[in-house]
Parts: sequence; structure tokens; C-alpha cells
Amino acid sequence: MKWSKLMIQTLREDPGDAEIDSHKLLVRAGLVRKLAGGLYTYLPLGMRALNKVQQIVREEMNRAGAQEIVMPILQPAELWKQSGRWESMGPGMFRLRDRADHEYAMSPTAEETVTDVVKGVVSSYRQLPLTVYQIQWKFRDEIRPRFGLMRSKEFLMKDAYSFDTSMEAADASYMAMFNAYKRIFARCGLKAHPVEADTGDIGGKFSHEFHVLAEAGEDGIAFCDACGYAANLEKAERKAPPRADADCGPAEEVATPNAKTIDEVSKFMGVPGSAFVKSLVYNADGKPVMVCVEGDRDVNEVKLKHFLNAKKVELADYDMVLKASGANAGSVGPVKPADATLRIVCDLGLKGAKGRIVGANKDDFHLKNVDLARDCNVADSDYADLVIARDGDVCAKCGKPLAIKRGIEVGHVFKLGTKYTEAFKATYKTDDLKEQTMVMGCYGIGIGRTVQAVIEQCHDKDGIVWPAAVSPFQVVVDLLDPKDAAVAKVAEDLERELEAAGVDVVVDDREERPGVKFKDADLVGFTVRVVVGAKGLAKGGVEVKARRDPKEAMKIVAPAEAAAAVKALLA
Repeated sequence: MKWSKLMIQTLREDPGDAEIDSHKLLVRAGLVRKLAGGLYTYLPLGMRALNKVQQIVREEMNRAGAQEIVMPILQPAELWKQSGRWESMGPGMFRLRDRADHEYAMSPTAEETVTDVVKGVVSSYRQLPLTVYQIQWKFRDEIRPRFGLMRSKEFLMKDAYSFDTSMEAADASYMAMFNAYKRIFARCGLKAHPVEADTGDIGGKFSHEFHVLAEAGEDGIAFCDACGYAANLEKAERKAPPRADADCGPAEEVATPNAKTIDEVSKFMGVPGSAFVKSLVYNADGKPVMVCVEGDRDVNEVKLKHFLNAKKVELADYDMVLKASGANAGSVGPVKPADATLRIVCDLGLKGAKGRIVGANKDDFHLKNVDLARDCNVADSDYADLVIARDGDVCAKCGKPLAIKRGIEVGHVFKLGTKYTEAFKATYKTDDLKEQTMVMGCYGIGIGRTVQAVIEQCHDKDGIVWPAAVSPFQVVVDLLDPKDAAVAKVAEDLERELEAAGVDVVVDDREERPGVKFKDADLVGFTVRVVVGAKGLAKGGVEVKARRDPKEAMKIVAPAEAAAAVKALLA
């Protein structure tokens, strides 16, 4: 391929709306072009990288025994209503009506569709286990599209679905996909860490996310270096150390005019936030629940939802807070709320807490010297791990400190159980003709997100540093004297020899200064650069250099040895 024929435009300046390095480089290197918020056109270089990731994914899915299908993007609303997710998916799902007024969803995922498909094809245990996958466009109405391909409204995804005869068999399918994911990310040149995760709207028994560690990552990950425990902050467990608070006198009311937040009351009373109990009223499936955590901690709403076994948990509105506590938010507390039957749940870090400051359930007043066991009606069973883990917390598995890092999610595997197969009556007959419900798993990889994650993890001050397996072109030949027939022939011969060996090559044949070509080569990030020019050939050689190490010196090799030198660097 000749650069002069390639649809590519590199930019010297960062795009104004790009916040992270990989987003900036996607646009500057000419891989994508923004159409609108959360919508991008893949240009030829971007498509080449995207296709290479797809090919790796296909090879590893096939190797793991999965079979490729493709399902419609438009999905009938009836399927989503049957699973109960037409309502629970909320405004994030694109919905539309056809001219006959039938409702459809633009696929954000495909559990409903694939279960309906498999139900119609599989009838016997002899057809199981079965894993199918597709690489298909997905649509989610992100409230705030950002970070380029990381959080967009339209994205390419590989989603796979396994169907088994039992939970034990489903474990084997789950691990086959888990191991395939590890191979996929390794082949893409990524260091991806599997971490425990919440199952969210997908549902199911348990799941793992695969994260690429990066400062720009949207997700917090808790790691324990001692035992290897790793979990998304939505899921991360921590052990609360036992308290040894001194006994305190009776609770005493204190006026705190115009002080609502922990910071405001802390400043007013001259004590740290850790001396307080933060009390919040939540609406859990229509019922009020007061949640109490230490004043310098934040409620983990995912943990709270699971602890309460609720379908939906959100902060209560003004009326519910006032009726439950007797005060407005900011003065709410666990001592004698207005509703004597109000359930109060507390984080484990408050077990045995004494001498705390809490809202008095009376506007502009707080109580000090509160002993939770003495003054509050909290059952022992209503203490649980309810806060977001933070750096230095104690690992629940081994007791050593946790460290919090940032990650970019590139893949997610779920063990779903029978959530969808029961809803769709997806059954099979056993060898004695009894009907049993299939057990299901699902497994997703963001293809475009993986491309961007490679860039986020593999770049330097000059541009992208592509791993060879996913580089749009593995080699760039910078032809410095394109009008010199003898020099051009050396470049073309090298291009043919490398392409015959299965290496992707682009020849920069533009009438540009060498510095421009070198800057573009570094910006786009081709794995190996070869410089062919009249001066170099007069001295008997061409220059060969790997992009991955800026300090690595150019190697001068004879033209006949250039292809071998390039292949050695790619290897």
C-alpha cells in the first residue's frame, strides 16, 4: 500500500473534546473521525486495527469450541418484556416503532434473542453443551458519551452465550471462555487483569471483568498483592477492623444552624468527618430504609441493593425522607426517627461505635455522644459491608491492605444460571425424556474499546506504539527519494518480499521532508520503520528500527538483508 493512495489525515494538535491520551491519538493518527457525540466513523487505519482484533477474537472463540452466528440489531419488544428488562433497562436503551406501530429495541445486548433462537433449535441433551457468538453492533443511549470509543452510543462487540445441562457443566463453559479471554488480550499485546464484578442489569450468579490498568480508566479496581484478590469497586469487599471506642456520656443535642453536609457540620463543630455517622434514607422497592456509614465513607449502592435483596435502590425523595425521619436531609440520624418501624442498616465499620455525632431528626440539630448499640435500634443482622472500598482497607480474604487502581474494562464474563432460560422456557430432554431447563452463561468483549485500550496502554510522547498483532500496518517504509527510480525500486522490492511473507507494509511515497514522514510514522505507531534513501544506499544500506523503544538505535543493514531484519524485530 502506498501512503499517497491511503485515506489518512494526521493532525498535529489534539482534538478539543478529547480528555485522555488514547482518544487524542485515535483522532490525531487518523484512525477515526467523529460524526456526533458518541458516534465515530472508522477510517481505513482504524478499520485495519479493528479487523485484526476481530480476527484474533474469532480464532480464539473457534478454538474454544464456540460457533459464530449473527443476530438482528432490531429486537422485538415482546422478547424484552418476557424477560422483564423492557422496563429495567431504563432510558439507556434505544427504542423505536415501525410503521405498523410495533415496538423494537436497538440491541444493547442479546440474551433474550439468543435464548429464543436456541430454544427453537435445541431439544435434546445430545445437542449440549453449546456456545454461540457473534460480532455485532450494539447501541446504548449513554447520558454522557466520552473518551472516544470507550463510552460511545454505537459500538462493535463480540458477545457469546453458552448453554449447558447443569451448573457444573456451565462452570466448564465459563472457564473455557475465561481462558479464551486471557489468550485474546495477550495476543492483542494487552496486560488485562480479571477481577470479580457485579452482574448488573445482565443478572446471574457471578462474573469477572477484564481490566487494562490505566490512569484514565473509569473503573476503580481493588487489588490485594498478598493473596491476589481483585474486584471492581462495585463488588470489592473489605474487612472492618474491630473498634475500641471509649465509653461516652448520654447523647446530647447540639444546634447546627445552616450546616447540612458532613463537611459543613464538621467545620462548625471543629471535629473531623470520621467522628460522624452519615445517615441517608433510601427508597428500596418503594420502602424507606435508613443507611448509616462512617462520616468519611460513601455508601456502595450496589452492595446495598444486594444486601436488601432489592430490585431497585435509590435515594429517597423529600417526602419520603421527611416522613421516615422527621427532618430534612442533613439532619437525619438513627436515634429515634419519626417512623419507629423504619429499618436501619449500618456498615460493619460502625459496629461498636461510641461517642459519634449523628443527625437529630430535627432540622438544624445534631446529637453528640451517641452510642449506636445503646441509643439506636439496629439489629445485629443489619450490619454489613456497605461502603466503597478505598486504598489501605483490609482485604476480606487475607487481612492485608488493599490498593486501589484505575482500569478500563475490555471484557466481561457472566455465569447467568437459569434467569433467561426459565423466562423463555428453554428446555432440553434428558436421556430418560424428562424436561430440564438449560443453564446459561454470557461473555462480552468490546472490539473498538479493545483497540483504544491498546493505544491507552501502548503509547509515548510521540504517538502510538502498536503491538505487531494489531498494528494497522506492521511496517512503514519511509521512501525519502520517491523520484529516484533506483531508490524507489529498493523500497518496492522490500514491500513485495515482506508482503509475500505475510507482513503488512505501507510505503510512505509522499513528496514530504524526512522529518514530516518520521513524525507521522511515530504518531501512527507502526511497529517497525524502515528508511530507504539515496544517501543511505550510497553508504550501502537501509535503516531499520522498532517503534517500541525510542532509545534503540537504528540498524543499518544491506537491502538484501532488510526483510530478515524486519521479521526479526516483529518476532
